[in-house]
Amino acid sequence: MSRFIQAVLGASIPVIPEVKVRAADGVSLVGERSPVAIAAAYKEAGAGCLSVVTGRWFGGDLRLLADITARCDLPVLQKDFLTREAQLDQACELGAAAVLLTAALLPRRVLATLVDKALVLGLTPFVEVVSEAEIAAVPHASDCVIAVNNKDIQVREQGPADLSRSERLLPAVQATGCRVPVSASGIDHPAQATRLVRAGFAAVLVGTGLLRSPDPATWLSRLSGAPR
Repeated sequence: MSRFIQAVLGASIPVIPEVKVRAADGVSLVGERSPVAIAAAYKEAGAGCLSVVTGRWFGGDLRLLADITARCDLPVLQKDFLTREAQLDQACELGAAAVLLTAALLPRRVLATLVDKALVLGLTPFVEVVSEAEIAAVPHASDCVIAVNNKDIQVREQGPADLSRSERLLPAVQATGCRVPVSASGIDHPAQATRLVRAGFAAVLVGTGLLRSPDPATWLSRLSGAPR
């Protein structure tokens, strides 16, 4: 079992908090706060791992990833539109423990190649899906995190979230043998996160909802002890 998967399953809270500089609408999510300080606060609140968005449309870059992995010892997921093996090499060099692979952007053959490459490098493939067909295309599912995206990446996640998508697709994810089903995006309130964890998700990935919360530590504490 990879370090990232162990961290998700062993965390005291079933949340993968995300460090993201800007929201999909371009509004700053960090303000005057340091992203490294945000990462440290998430660790203090009980997070077992982190997601760091390096995509430019969300204000990220590779320096953000390098800064956080150098100063925070939690396993880190690099979230970006990764489509080439060289990008996985770079993620590994910068200290990432997991990499986002978006099934909607990758032909089945390319997805398989990138999953294989990630596993060879010791990276956990974090495969994002929105349909049963995409779930069926995930190779080595027991070694991957399979994450259901509740938003539409075709519009850069600017539309409304559909949390029922996660609930509909969870049985198909579980049927692959994946040990770490995750619900991602559009989770704004602890009650929503709790509902998804109780439904059977190992964790939820939360970015904007936490970063906009006046008290992220309390937000996270409400998930402490949630059955999973």
